[in-house]
Amino acid sequence: MRSPWFKKISIVFGPRPPLNWLLLCVVIVLVLIALLGSSSSSALKSVTSVAKSDTYRKLKQQATNDYLELRTLSAGANRIEVSLCGKDRENYVPCYNVSANLLAGFKDGEEFDRHCEVLQDRQHCLVRPPKDYKIPLNWPTGRDVIWSANVKLSKDQFLSSGTRTKRLMLVEENQISFHSDDGTDDVQDYSHLIAEMIGLTSDTEFHQAGVRTVLDIGCGFGSFGSHLLSLNIMAVCVASYELMGSQVQLALERGLPAIIGNFISRQLPFPSLAYDMIHCSQCGIVWDDKDGLFLIEVDRMLKPGGYFVLTSQISRQYGSSVNPKKGSMSTPIEEFAQNVCWNLLAEQEETFIWQKTTDALCYTSRQKKVPLCKGEDTQPYYHPLSHCINGKNSKRWNPIQNRSSGSLSSTKLEIHGVHPEDFFEDLEFWRSSLRNYWTLLSPLIFSDHPKRPGDEDPLAPYNMVRNVMDMNAHFGGLNAALLEARKSVWVMNVVPMGAQDTLALILDQGFAGVWHDWCEPFPTYPRTYDLLHANGILSHIASQGCSMIDLLFEMDRILRPEGWVILSDKLGPIEKARSLAIQIRWEARVIDLENGSDQRLLLCQKPFLRK
Repeated sequence: MRSPWFKKISIVFGPRPPLNWLLLCVVIVLVLIALLGSSSSSALKSVTSVAKSDTYRKLKQQATNDYLELRTLSAGANRIEVSLCGKDRENYVPCYNVSANLLAGFKDGEEFDRHCEVLQDRQHCLVRPPKDYKIPLNWPTGRDVIWSANVKLSKDQFLSSGTRTKRLMLVEENQISFHSDDGTDDVQDYSHLIAEMIGLTSDTEFHQAGVRTVLDIGCGFGSFGSHLLSLNIMAVCVASYELMGSQVQLALERGLPAIIGNFISRQLPFPSLAYDMIHCSQCGIVWDDKDGLFLIEVDRMLKPGGYFVLTSQISRQYGSSVNPKKGSMSTPIEEFAQNVCWNLLAEQEETFIWQKTTDALCYTSRQKKVPLCKGEDTQPYYHPLSHCINGKNSKRWNPIQNRSSGSLSSTKLEIHGVHPEDFFEDLEFWRSSLRNYWTLLSPLIFSDHPKRPGDEDPLAPYNMVRNVMDMNAHFGGLNAALLEARKSVWVMNVVPMGAQDTLALILDQGFAGVWHDWCEPFPTYPRTYDLLHANGILSHIASQGCSMIDLLFEMDRILRPEGWVILSDKLGPIEKARSLAIQIRWEARVIDLENGSDQRLLLCQKPFLRK
């Protein structure tokens, strides 16, 4: 019989034991180690006592592990001072301190941008939830109804918002309900309108037009993105940091993909040729400002043949003819769209749709108006907005309409610099790992309905795991395995700076992903992820000179109460992380993979902390 994939070595709860009790336990454990070591050695000499030897080996490993833990606690190693943050940090997002940015000299809107370079020393305190915070409702109900205390949105803000907002959102008692009416603002009607404007009969045909990924800029409350997700289209919301009534916070509370980001001065942390469609509905951006810099950034992220959808009340000034061939368009935004080789497909009322060229030579013919970037396409990790066109010479220049359905071919994998054998071996590894993760988590998540022998795997825990952050996503194998297993979750695939750059490969699979430097805080609000997963991230940050303490406090900030953490790494980093996890009040378990390697799993759950 194959040995089990995991073995629980230890469970650590509660406060630090008294020192005299620790010393007594150390003596007892040392004696136990000696006895078990002797018994194990004798047993190994006899072929007939293999099972007994295996039992002794497990006991010896457990005793050794418990001894190491007791020694760590008694010696006070890695002890940190942990306290609860003040009420003012309930919705704290590091790197977005407007006052500090103004003092540092940022102005003209850049004070609202992300500036980790002026981040003050991090406070090692635990961000606690608001007073009346509640665990999100089960899906699919939780997509349309959230607890009002979970987000920083007051009734006064709602009452001062526009009429369209009131039609899409209803605040009553302690809940916020998201819906749309049956009129012209209906989200489904709007989605159908966009489909018809690009030549489709229905929005269910978006995949046939090559649209699998959408960047929704200034997503409001996420209703359009929620509808696209129901069509199996990955729609990621990106919106500016807001102290009150945040679009990103509301979207994530509904369980929808979102990150903080803006177009003020820096490029977004995505590669060139990343998205099939970029959408802006009343997003508040003046697109023809700064000599078209914002449109150049859109062009950089759009795939060849991709669509830019703009819906705004001010769109009327860009033209009035339903047929663009009959209209005379001479406004700055239309002139600039022509300079970057976009074709105006259609306009209707307040909605305009442009399509990016599939002919890379078009840029060469117009580079006198918009120059081409020199050199290779690099990782634009919050680089300043570029004045030149990038992506033209990329090996990934392939029109979205030519994309084949199904998995990536060997040829396309090689374009990304990935050997097909490595890719499919990685995918098979994550298929197996996911099955084991689910077996491991199911009894804990479904304590009232544990899995019994012969039963099928439980249904996806909608109320516990709606979203997953893979902090070191590699090829996106965990995301692919979750889709294959039909788990109703989505994954934010993070490619760490300094690791192999696989983000373009992840996005080309139709997944959500972003670059991030784990020496810095992640651009999201507190309590926005249900499960954090990372394979090798502890070793990676050590190689980058980052602080494990800072990382774990950041993970605690972005993890919602009663959320889960799965870390896979070598024994040394795992033991250190467990020691720190205990101190920040996580429940922590170390799992031995029993494959003869030095790899271990650290399974943690964040408690529901109250004052």
